[in-house]
Amino acid sequence: MNPLLRMLEKGFESILWNSRLVVLVAVITSLATAFAVFYMASVDVWNMLSHVPHYGDMDLPAETRADMRAMLVAHVVEIIDGYLLATVLIIFALGLYELFISRIDQAANSETHSRVLFIRNLDDLKNRLAKVVLMILIVKFFEHALNMDFDTALDLLTFAGGIALIGLALFLTHASEKHGESARDEDASH
Repeated sequence: MNPLLRMLEKGFESILWNSRLVVLVAVITSLATAFAVFYMASVDVWNMLSHVPHYGDMDLPAETRADMRAMLVAHVVEIIDGYLLATVLIIFALGLYELFISRIDQAANSETHSRVLFIRNLDDLKNRLAKVVLMILIVKFFEHALNMDFDTALDLLTFAGGIALIGLALFLTHASEKHGESARDEDASH
């Protein structure tokens, strides 16, 4: 091969390989957004906790107490939703970094690495994110269920159908996880 062509090929391959570093933009902005969402959820916790002492006021009418309870429970659900969203962003950032940039040495030496992040490919990242997104959707469903009025039997039946679909989604997620683990165990034994 012509030395000039070989040099051009090596230069192009170098540019092509280093173009993966653009993923750092997604990693950094995902982390920044995760920190912002953690902050917002923590502020929501502080605001909710500031209302809790009023709940114990003995002079509070029962109807007002019930409304305050519903409001506080709704705030708790929103807080859980915020923390789950922040978790998705962190998993996304860590996964992208490990897939495109480099293994995280400190994570590899950590005892919690296998529980938090064990991403070998894009499918692992998608599966991990899908599980957290499913949890966010379940929390959102619960949040809407708190404010739901059941005027007819059809309303109640629709709500029960939603619960059944959530159960099915959790079952299928768990079943696919078990299937993936057994397939990995088979591959490891061969």
